[in-house]
Amino acid sequence: MTEQQARNTANLLMAAAALGAAVFVLRSPKLRRMAWDFARQYARGPLAAAVAMTVRDAWDASAPLDHGELRPSKDASAQPHQGELQRSTSAGAPPRPITAG
Repeated sequence: MTEQQARNTANLLMAAAALGAAVFVLRSPKLRRMAWDFARQYARGPLAAAVAMTVRDAWDASAPLDHGELRPSKDASAQPHQGELQRSTSAGAPPRPITAG
């Protein structure tokens, strides 16, 4: 038996075991309710946190804004007021603080 055949056999056995477990859970009302509760808890906690982190990482990795649009400062600790907005200058240039006047 080659390594590829062994992998295919293992994948087939795992799929059959997962299908059998799913049928067993879906046929039992108590286990079905428990599985639904676990799925809802996962969707509210770790899944929601992972999605929020992915969205924030995508925002941080996005290109800087141009045309003088406002964007929240990434390093609010270096500014006098936390969360101060900064104006984009040009593509690739660091944002400069907005000053009055």
